[in-house]
Amino acid sequence: MKLGYLVFEVSDLAGWQKFANEILGLPVARRLDDGSLALRMDDREQRFLLTPGPADDLAALGWELADAAEVDLVAKRLAAAGFRVTPGTKEEAARRRVEGLVKYEDPGGIPSELFYGATVAKEPFRSDLVRSGFVTGNQGLGHAVINARSQDESKQFYRDVLGFRLSDHIICDLHGYKVNIAFFHANRRHHTIAFGASQKKRIHHFMIEARSMDDVGLAFDRALRAGVRIINTLGKHPNDKMFSFYAKTPSGFQFEFGWGGREVDDATWEPTTYDHISEWGHHPPEFLAPKPKAPPAGQGSTGAPPEGGRS
Repeated sequence: MKLGYLVFEVSDLAGWQKFANEILGLPVARRLDDGSLALRMDDREQRFLLTPGPADDLAALGWELADAAEVDLVAKRLAAAGFRVTPGTKEEAARRRVEGLVKYEDPGGIPSELFYGATVAKEPFRSDLVRSGFVTGNQGLGHAVINARSQDESKQFYRDVLGFRLSDHIICDLHGYKVNIAFFHANRRHHTIAFGASQKKRIHHFMIEARSMDDVGLAFDRALRAGVRIINTLGKHPNDKMFSFYAKTPSGFQFEFGWGGREVDDATWEPTTYDHISEWGHHPPEFLAPKPKAPPAGQGSTGAPPEGGRS
């Protein structure tokens, strides 16, 4: 299983289009009749679907399975565990650019979908800004950190019903906030889903991973120049070893732009609990250097008297 797509309901489609194109480097693949925007990041016709609406939140997580038989198998496990599963319509499948899907909600109230048969684009993917491209394929589009009404219930669900495996925990104090996050993997990506305490929105952040460290730095520079609100500066996590930064999307939830994520080998992997969220960096925005003040009248840029001047 892998994270195949994300659907967001957004109030500012024009702002999101500009943000996706000019900050994330994700081009618009098509515009739907209702104004929705589909974004590409690899060989798939779409990985993100932005639909108009007031929620400014996650509208659906799409989990990719091999075929219809595997979707049916997991759907039966969901039903046996007491979750209501409904088939997606042909129209919904067409909007997602997949052959078929079923829908359910996880214990945290996250609208989720199991699908198969994603459409591959006819044209090769190219990003003018992220020249190296993105890490997807068998690892899916990236990861999402989502709301959990009860961490224990969500852990049991993703482990026992969907078959995810625990990667690790981070339990620490972060600038006065109590952090307790569980990370789960579904493939070799260190984590595809993670959750902590209950939060206001369904999603805390999504992560996309570039194939080059330089592309992370360039994205950080683009975000700074565009006035995007930085949440955490460049840094590196201890568990997945991701080099990344965090900032706000136009909808208020966050994105993480990273490189160098660790891969999991289940044959040797042992979950660990970390007492810090970063090996270095990931500072809050007040750590960014302030803009230099203009020098006093009659002084040079260093604040020293002009060359040859005397007091």
